[in-house]
Amino acid sequence: MMWLLSMKANLIKNIFVGLLLTTLTACGTVKEFFAADSYEAPPTELTEFEAEFEPKTLWSTSTGDGANTAYANLAPWLQGNFIITVDHEGDVRSHHVENGKRVWRTKLDIPIATGVGGGEGLIIVGSQSGEVVALDESSGEELWRQRLSSEVLAPAKVGGDKVVVRTADGRLTAISASNGNVLWNYQRAVPLLSLRGVSSPVIDGQTVLAGYDNGKLVALSLSDGKVIWEKSVAVPAGRTELERLVDIDADLVIQNGIVYVVAFQGNMAAMDVETGQTFWDREMSSTTGLAVAQNDAIYVSDDESYLWAVADGSGDSLWRQTLLLRRTISAPVIAGDYVVVGDFEGYLHWVARSDGRFVARQRLDKDSIRSQPVVRDGVLYVMTTGGKLSAIRIP
Repeated sequence: MMWLLSMKANLIKNIFVGLLLTTLTACGTVKEFFAADSYEAPPTELTEFEAEFEPKTLWSTSTGDGANTAYANLAPWLQGNFIITVDHEGDVRSHHVENGKRVWRTKLDIPIATGVGGGEGLIIVGSQSGEVVALDESSGEELWRQRLSSEVLAPAKVGGDKVVVRTADGRLTAISASNGNVLWNYQRAVPLLSLRGVSSPVIDGQTVLAGYDNGKLVALSLSDGKVIWEKSVAVPAGRTELERLVDIDADLVIQNGIVYVVAFQGNMAAMDVETGQTFWDREMSSTTGLAVAQNDAIYVSDDESYLWAVADGSGDSLWRQTLLLRRTISAPVIAGDYVVVGDFEGYLHWVARSDGRFVARQRLDKDSIRSQPVVRDGVLYVMTTGGKLSAIRIP
């Protein structure tokens, strides 16, 4: 428990850019102020090691102005043969995965704090002002707009004829993919105090799953928004509001009928998608995210920037890489025999899945790598907060 207790002030100040003032109750967040002379432990200095290979960058390109705040997570989105990006002013661009060349560009001129989502031929952009915009996948042409009740802080998902969007006020909304009309809403109350951010909804067949700021995971029917089941991943505990934060802000991962989830100051768990039955859980705190090699291991970046490997099926620890402490690492991604994370100085760290040792390191940019890298067909795609997108061959 000591690592959980020691991370409070440093993490909430640096990783989440604090919490907003209580006057912004629509967002369910408040701001914690820290004395100017309060001690803040520095990030761990990088240690030397013998590199086992040198990653090869295939191409790099600019995608706009990137993010303009410390909490924005403008992750790229892979769809078909294209990778879609957006910057903080709503400059949406489509790039070909083979060479990074731009296919189309659409300037929406709306404030953005999260990456795009999509599916079924649509690219979906959500804004801080609550607008949801659908673009044509092949041309970038705007198809429709819909204004929702609050800001969009996580990428939307498309399933069948519906677009599902999670907003900061605790509302999950299903929109018609064809015309943008609202089909149903589901809402849970947002706690008085919560972290800045939400997890993205996940669609699995006819089920929508979403994590909430009270530590609950909810499964809904995609057709009408009715609750199928809900389970607590984390239960608030402690005397202060800070100690009772249990947000599920890390994105869920679904594989073969199992949903993997991790909460802040709570647990990591594997649950049955259909019933919510918990197969296993263990203590863990993360708002960043995880990657799953089912029937093998789950890799998770915790809130101290330790990188963990835990056994699927039991949750037992396999190894823990501690030499990235307080470097604000991204969610991990599985890249062949390696796990890859980015950090606040623009470094990409390659770690062996077998034992957690460093095998390679490269600096892509002076700007940080906040969003989870994406892997497809032996290529790793990485975005920095400055808007630089790189494609790297996986050895």
